[in-house]
Amino acid sequence: MAAAAAAASASAASSGGGRRRRVLMFPLPFQGHLNPMLQLAGALHARGGGLVGITVFHATFNAPNPARHPPGYRFVPVGEGLPSADLIPSGSDADFAGALGRINDRLREPFRDLLRQALADAEDDEAAACLVVDSNLRGIQLVAEELGVPTLVLRTGGAACLVAYMAFPALCDKGLLPPASQDKVQLDMPLDELTPLRLRDMVFSRTTTHANMRRCLQDLLDAGSSSSGIILNTFQDLENSDVQKISNGLGVPLYTIGPLHKISSGTEGSLLAQDQTCLKWLDKQEADSVLYVSFGSLASMDEKEMLETAWGLANSQMPFLWVIRHNMVKSSHQMSIPEGFEEATRGRGMVVTWAPQQEVLGHHAIGGFWTHNGWNSTLESICEGVPMICRPQFADQMINMRYVQEVWKIGFEIEGELERGEIEMAIKKLLCTEEGRQMRLRAKDLQDKAVKCIEEEGSSKSAMESLLKRIMSF
Repeated sequence: MAAAAAAASASAASSGGGRRRRVLMFPLPFQGHLNPMLQLAGALHARGGGLVGITVFHATFNAPNPARHPPGYRFVPVGEGLPSADLIPSGSDADFAGALGRINDRLREPFRDLLRQALADAEDDEAAACLVVDSNLRGIQLVAEELGVPTLVLRTGGAACLVAYMAFPALCDKGLLPPASQDKVQLDMPLDELTPLRLRDMVFSRTTTHANMRRCLQDLLDAGSSSSGIILNTFQDLENSDVQKISNGLGVPLYTIGPLHKISSGTEGSLLAQDQTCLKWLDKQEADSVLYVSFGSLASMDEKEMLETAWGLANSQMPFLWVIRHNMVKSSHQMSIPEGFEEATRGRGMVVTWAPQQEVLGHHAIGGFWTHNGWNSTLESICEGVPMICRPQFADQMINMRYVQEVWKIGFEIEGELERGEIEMAIKKLLCTEEGRQMRLRAKDLQDKAVKCIEEEGSSKSAMESLLKRIMSF
């Protein structure tokens, strides 16, 4: 079956007349954006029938490790020597839109020189086909356009998120954004044209100015509408209606080829060292019994939230695997787990600084996932049939949470201040009740659909073949 798929992919790639082509790529240098781009690179390289080469342009900070990728990949650092301290947002309350603007401004000129050089050095039998660029890098895309390189845009978020971004200007024009007040009634106002979203779900950052946020989202939409096509890390059976809204609204070809982590060639792009020992610990646990707790690579909490989370986990009496990044807790001093926690949870809990998340979620022992609802985490959980406890903080996380809770009905939100009693009840609800069991069954149904979409005749497999044909046609 694998051989047949490879042959079919090679046939699709050869629609370019048998020419070797090189795909240029430029990921946004954050973990949640870098991984999908490298997964896409792996998928194109593996399915290109030997005709697709990969060149990854990347910022010098948060750089991918070339040793983790196949021979033949080229990695080109951009912006060596440039200051980068203000380009790396830290914590959930950081100004991400501001950082995105600075990344575009600072890397644009160095990239122009490097791209011009790459085009001049290209061999006749392996010309650059196009640049696949993260949708947040409009400045990088403009450079490619100036030098005559076609662009494809990778959206690392879900289709529903892009639909919400498309609606943002109209909500501003109506006077709904920014919200006139923090009144709960106003913030909970349903947005009829964006069901199931509320006004509060469109407040993507509490630290970025409204003008900067509007400019950031406009650049993102311009990147999509001026490209030769948008690549979406989702699948039709999950977000079909929202995919159609994007197609109608932006008017460019869409390639719904996700879930990317399921079709990539296994290249590993984590910027943090993964603790593999947790997998052996999970081997000793009962099926569907463990709560996996991880809030991604950027989300954060304060010391009080850390304390309540710890004792909520302890008091639940349920097994857990908890990821505590070194910079996860906002504190002026080194933060450690509270006194007495280790003793109270000995034998049924494990704490690590970073975990191999895809392997963890796919482990038979995992019964639920307490997540910040970044799109990668949400999609990975769906693909393994794992229901979720949701604690979104910024950007698209609130949108993803609403779909998990209201549309797919495979999880629920912990709202308001974190409190140990509420946490304990939420964990037991997910792992120990009939309501939680029904969420797990619905999640398993979505898992089945995710599997089918990448098989022969599946929607994502067809979209990947179309994408390869498009790339080879440039």
